[in-house]
Amino acid sequence: MKVKVAVNGYGTIGKRVADALRKQRDMEVVGVTKTKPDFEAKMAIRKGFRLFCAIPENLKLFESAGVEIEGTVHDLIEDVDIVIDCSPGKVGVQNKPMYEKAGVKAIFQGGEKRDVAELSFNALANYEEAIGKRFVRVVSCNTTGLVRVLYLLDKNFGVEKVRAVMIRRVVDPKEDKKGLVNGISPDPIKLPSHHGPDVQTVLPHIDITTVAFKVPTTLMHIHSLNVRLGEKVSEDSILDVFEREPRILLISGEDGFTSTTKIIEFAREVRDRYDLFENVVWRDSIAVVDGELYFTQAIHQEAIVIPENVDAVRAMFEMAEKDESISMTNESLDIGKLSF
Repeated sequence: MKVKVAVNGYGTIGKRVADALRKQRDMEVVGVTKTKPDFEAKMAIRKGFRLFCAIPENLKLFESAGVEIEGTVHDLIEDVDIVIDCSPGKVGVQNKPMYEKAGVKAIFQGGEKRDVAELSFNALANYEEAIGKRFVRVVSCNTTGLVRVLYLLDKNFGVEKVRAVMIRRVVDPKEDKKGLVNGISPDPIKLPSHHGPDVQTVLPHIDITTVAFKVPTTLMHIHSLNVRLGEKVSEDSILDVFEREPRILLISGEDGFTSTTKIIEFAREVRDRYDLFENVVWRDSIAVVDGELYFTQAIHQEAIVIPENVDAVRAMFEMAEKDESISMTNESLDIGKLSF
């Protein structure tokens, strides 16, 4: 039996989630939703997804545009086991009563506050805690990137204190109505940023302080981390831990990876939509200075949370143990097959 899944919101994250789910042998995408009959709605149909209207009041928009739909979101969720809500931030919480009334499980994204769900989720860090849950929140792109590396470091060496600076892309590439053009914006001005507390929703014992800045780019985020570990480490021991984790991709400036633009150019050669599901860590940035670890990583905000959504489904329906689910997801998305 395949778990029947609905994707509510076929946008930047939703279309990637739908494509990833389609590659899983134990899941079926019953349908996806859009709020309006734009090119993404038409692409969903062209790709073979059943399309439903996310806002019932907008049915006439689809009819007048000649875009064929199969009903409303209410019709869709009557026929599924779980909804992956990929709506814009703060809309998911408004949708939750609908899922509760329909008696379905739901996964929310990091744009929602932690109390929208029973658990904030990262596959590496707390897969087991999601087993059997009804509502789960996959944490944001930045938090996912932080949690992965901090979980690995804490598991292997113990983490005593983390200081992280995030240089954030201001918007996703397709967003043409907002964003900085010529400036750098503290995000927020008053410290710390929300990322540290969000990490603690998954790893509550981690002592972390984060600051963030928005810059006029759309491609990726950059994290600069300083970590005080519980034992003495060498740079080689850190490399060994990262090399053994498929969801970490190690690169080097010597190979020409001198910026996020070069990383994306590489990704265009090897992945659909240039999606990078992995944390991209510069080998040459890893340094141990006065007993403290420093390194820099890049995060592709459009893709990094996709495997987490897939693994969350398996955990919530008790379909596989942690290692089995992660392995299945990695294999289906070619995670861990890129190396330098």
